[in-house]
Amino acid sequence: MEKVKISIVSYLNSIPFLYGLENSPSLKNQIEISKDIPSKTAAKLKNREVDLGLVPVAILPQLNDYHIVSDYCIGANGPVKSVVLLSEVPLNKIEKVYLDYHSRTSVNLCKVLCKYFWNIQVEFLEAEEGFEKSIKETIAGVVIGDRTFQLNNKFTYRFDLAEEWHKWKNLPFVFAAWVSNHPLEESFLNHFNNALKEGLVKKELAIENYPVLNIEKKDKVEYLNKYIDYHLDASKKESMNVFLNYLKEMQDDN
Repeated sequence: MEKVKISIVSYLNSIPFLYGLENSPSLKNQIEISKDIPSKTAAKLKNREVDLGLVPVAILPQLNDYHIVSDYCIGANGPVKSVVLLSEVPLNKIEKVYLDYHSRTSVNLCKVLCKYFWNIQVEFLEAEEGFEKSIKETIAGVVIGDRTFQLNNKFTYRFDLAEEWHKWKNLPFVFAAWVSNHPLEESFLNHFNNALKEGLVKKELAIENYPVLNIEKKDKVEYLNKYIDYHLDASKKESMNVFLNYLKEMQDDN
């Protein structure tokens, strides 16, 4: 049987999923996993290089055929800690914003917040590796993922994008969902979701098995338990639709 190709984000917040998938006896011979940054998972799913991915939700309107295959996601109900706008000046003084090249959803969330919530007009800059060093004076930057843990105390201002969305909409936010680009067998999806569930039950084991990010184990556990909300419930689905509608509105305006 041909293996199901899966792309997963290689961040701390996704390692419970990775642990569950890689330690599932029923999936061992059915899947082939690649570990990528979010923008790469999106590109792979869009280009049909993989069958299934933990992809940024901002990619959904660009897919001809997609299926959300799980009730698990990478979300937050309030602050997320690892998706931030970093700046040396307050919002109304920012003139330019670097957009993290790792990201699809987070940079679009920043654009939505700038236009509709913060009411600021800024120039958006494409970022390359090392762009964090260019955040200075009136130039801010969206930074996502594990790098934020080393940067959070290095700038005068830090705006948590999930927290800002919650202030505005009183809704949680979904950064990434499990999406396939064609229908998958129901029996496979049952095993797949059971593996994700098992990984979430064993977060501490996942942390021990995947030594990403050089911070204390207790801080990793706190981050996964306090800041990441993994359940794609009704309020998160509503939030996804609201966010995607704003993206469409911005696209139509352009």
